Amino acid sequence: MKIDSLIRAGEQTKFISLDLITAEPEDLLVLGEGTERLVVILAGRARVVLDGLDCGVAGGRHDVFEGAGDAVYIPPASSVELVPIADGDATTLTAAVIATPASEHAPGPARVIPAAEQRENVVGRDNWSRTVRNILGPDAPASRLIVGETIHNGTGAWSSFPPHRHDRESAEEAQLEEVYYYRVHPANGFALQARYDIDSAREDVWMAHDGDAAAITSGFHPVVAAPGHDLYYLWILAGEVRVMRVYLDPRYRWLNEHA
Repeated sequence: MKIDSLIRAGEQTKFISLDLITAEPEDLLVLGEGTERLVVILAGRARVVLDGLDCGVAGGRHDVFEGAGDAVYIPPASSVELVPIADGDATTLTAAVIATPASEHAPGPARVIPAAEQRENVVGRDNWSRTVRNILGPDAPASRLIVGETIHNGTGAWSSFPPHRHDRESAEEAQLEEVYYYRVHPANGFALQARYDIDSAREDVWMAHDGDAAAITSGFHPVVAAPGHDLYYLWILAGEVRVMRVYLDPRYRWLNEHA
């Protein structure tokens, strides 16, 4: 089993930690009690045992571009065992393990979240059209985490557009830090991730490669894939409040108004 620590709470973020797990059928992944966690199965299959109860087999997609994937929600007082299962020629289980300290808000029950139960919407249009899946949406029972996936519709497309931010607390905006985990196809491609702040005139742009993760703790943060390449990113939100309230850059709101 291989565990890659991509984001550490207390270093890049206040709340969110993210590990990437790759495991073979002879491995056993055990997550004990402690924090609020969500395991998103990116590829492969695993038998899930929650608090000693066999919940059957979860997973099944070969990669994140194939379709939605199952997830497992684990509240702080619960534990889970994941046993990878061979699926034809595919034997490796790849999973994102997301963790955060629980808030005062009561967590939800331990459960498998099947792909079929995840709400999926196409947002934007033209070259900023993308598919957004809510794996653990703001209306789902949980303590702090909000998690989903975005997949670009067509190559070389923009996402998180019109640009939005969520790092201040107001009637229009909830203060939430965010983590992105990127996958790019073909894998030698890249995306450009921007971050900017109108108030301070700060502007940052960096290249996001297949398998990279980034902490976005402030500012507007649009992203665009290189032409000829598909882009996927797992997005993870957490803060003192658990509500999706984002502030759109006023200069680009007209794009939604003329949709």
